[in-house]
This record gives sequence, structure tokens and C-alpha cells, in this order.
Amino acid sequence: MRTKSLKKNKINVITLGCSKNIYDSEVLMGQLRANGKEVEHEAPVEREGNIIVINTCGFIDNAKAESVNMILEYADKKEKGLIDKVFVTGCLSERYRPDLEKEIPNVDQFFGTTELPQLLKALGADYKHELLGERLTTTPKNYAYLKIAEGCDRPCSFCAIPIMRGAHVSQPIEKLVKEAQGLARDGVKELILIAQDLTYYGLDIYKKRNLAELLEALTKVEGIEWIRLHYAFPTGFPMDVLELMKREPKICNYIDIPLQHISDSILKSMRRGTTQAKTTQLLKDFRSAVPGMAIRTTLIVGYPGETQEDFEILKDFVQEMKFDRMGCFAYSHEENTHAYLLEDDVPDDVKQARANEIMELQSQISWDLNQEKVGQVFKCIIDRKEGGHFVGRTEFDSPDVDNEVLIDASQFYLKTGDFAMIKITDATEFDVYGEPA
Repeated sequence: MRTKSLKKNKINVITLGCSKNIYDSEVLMGQLRANGKEVEHEAPVEREGNIIVINTCGFIDNAKAESVNMILEYADKKEKGLIDKVFVTGCLSERYRPDLEKEIPNVDQFFGTTELPQLLKALGADYKHELLGERLTTTPKNYAYLKIAEGCDRPCSFCAIPIMRGAHVSQPIEKLVKEAQGLARDGVKELILIAQDLTYYGLDIYKKRNLAELLEALTKVEGIEWIRLHYAFPTGFPMDVLELMKREPKICNYIDIPLQHISDSILKSMRRGTTQAKTTQLLKDFRSAVPGMAIRTTLIVGYPGETQEDFEILKDFVQEMKFDRMGCFAYSHEENTHAYLLEDDVPDDVKQARANEIMELQSQISWDLNQEKVGQVFKCIIDRKEGGHFVGRTEFDSPDVDNEVLIDASQFYLKTGDFAMIKITDATEFDVYGEPA
């Protein structure tokens, strides 16, 4: 017999995928709250609510599988009468809506990445244009993501993001500054700038690469102490950003610049518009312009046609460059991309073995770099208390993906959301330990 949920008209938003999806969920929840709706992000079962919105990821196979499993889980809960409605939005829904509608008919409605007004209408809410950047943040109170652009104009062969997110659209500087001011009033001290491609920012609306001008404006926002750059494409990077980074203490000496590969033949097939020589010179220019800056990158192994020689070239490059932070993914063969026309000829076990080998190499590099930090003092932001430790980060660390600074909570008291000077006393490959200096 069907049982109705007791938590009537409460909406639970579940987010899968990257920081861009987190941002989108926060905007959705801000709109719902402004409409007087009761909404929560990833509420525990005991207060889940009777309406579920799943914001999906459709980037690579693992992410797609996770999204599909989540949809199936809640479609089953609806079938059993544990919840009343299930709505699905985000990249997977944008990309595979007809298939999903056919295969999972128990979902009430599917929405694409640009259909926020329609999703709100289905949830009994109106889209409020006056909510300029106002959103219900899900991150710790001291940091927030600031999405400066949507979509991507790059032709990378392996990537389905333009299919799901459309062409690049920059947000005006004035709008972003107002959003940053609102976040600062709510206690945010660190802005993490995100987009599919920061490098391209401004070309569509200002007819020039305008990231430096945006950064200059954001540094003037009172209350913001750190500004961090994520996802900058290497080709055409605006070098005036480095000059600003060097002289402006608010801009973290940190950049996330996904390089994907370094073998010239693979870069050409990937349609990255660069070469090993150009990329190597770019990284040397970064380190020359801003000594001590942390460079994070991501790499793809097992791309179609990647030979053992290509992989050895990549390994040598990782060893030479000694990235501060790195992630590595096994290639995922995505339909409707240019690379889908190529034969996916590297076996899955070889892909995974290569990814593991790269990360093992990086693990040793990270160990060596972290040992150099022992005895040094760093300004850290304290994100949270977890177990027996206060958990913080230096300016060289982004949340969730990079090193954490662990401080023994039984010996020291720190206020979450505040900055503290921390002396590093010990280090492992991916975390360091410290105490107030």
C-alpha cells in the first residue's frame, strides 16, 4: 500500500559532479527559498522531504553511472511510496533526456542545464530575476564558488561539455562584483573562481581576455581575503594575470590548469592547440613570474592511439615539472565527441594501470614537496573540525582536491572560518600536520 511522506512540500536537492554543479544547485535553492519553499541540500533520510531534485553529471562513464544509479534509487523510493516526486536536472539530463525518459519513466520530469525557470515552475516556484547571484551556499561559510562564465568554445576532441553546457558565455564584471559583495556580507572570505575555461573570460562580451580586470575588481571587495583560480585553459592564457597575482596578496599564488597530455601526437589528436615545447615554456613562465606558485593540473591516460612511448613522454614530463597537485583520469570514450570517431584501442586495464602509475609518481613528488614544508609557517583558513582535528588549508590548497592542514583539536583551539598562522610539524604525501605558530 502506498504511504505518503510526512514531510510535505519539502524539497531535497542532491548534487553530483563538479563545483559548477554545486553552484547551480545553490542558485536553484536560493530561488526556491525566495519563493518560500522549504529546501535542503542532501538532507539525511530522517528529514529528506517528499520532493527530490537530482542535479546530475554526464562527463565521463563513472560519473554517468553514479548519476543513473542515484536516479534509479529515488525512482524506486517513489515506487514504494517513500517520496512523492522526483525531478532530474543537470548535464546527464541535458545530454540523454530522451533515453532517460524512456528507460526511467517513474521520474516526474527531466530538465536540461539551461532550464532553471521551467524546473522552478514544476516545483511550484517563479524564477526571480532580481536575485542577482543570491544563492543558498552549501560550502563551509568561509569559502564559496563564483562561476564567472558558462559553456565552452574549445574544440577538444575528448570533451562533451560543449554538448551539455553550450557555447562560452561570460558574466559581466559588475554582476560578479555584486555577487561577491553579497557573499562577503554573508561571511565568505575566499572566492574560488570557476568556469569551463577561465582563460577565455571576457572575449565574448569585452572582445578581449579580461580575467585580470575582473580580478582587479574583485580584490576591492571588502571582506574577501583570498581569490583562487580554477580551470584555466593553457592556450592563450592572459599573462597579465600573473603580474597581478604577484603584486596582489588577495590572489592566491595558485592555479588549476588542466593540461591533459604532453605528447605532441596526442595533443594534436586531442585538438588542444599547443605543443610540448609551448606548454613547458608556459609553466616555466608561470614559475618565473610568480616564484613559489602552486600549479595543479589534470591528465588523461589511455586516449585513442596512446602508445607506451607517448605514456613514457608523459611520465618524464610529470617527473620534470613536479606539479604541486595533480589528478589523473583514464580516458572515457564519449559519444558525439570528435574522439569518438577514433578507435578506443587502449584496453581498460592498461588505462587504469597507467593512471595508477602516474599517481604513484605524483605521490612521491607530493611527499618530497610536503617534507620541505616542515618547520615553515603558513597562513591557513580553518574550514571545519572533523574527528580529533581542526582542518585547514594554505593558499596553495583548494577544498576537496588538495592537501589539508590537520591541527590536533585536543591540544589547540581554533575558530572555524578564521585564518590562523600554522607551523607545519609533520607531513605525509597528501596532508600536513601543524600547530598554531
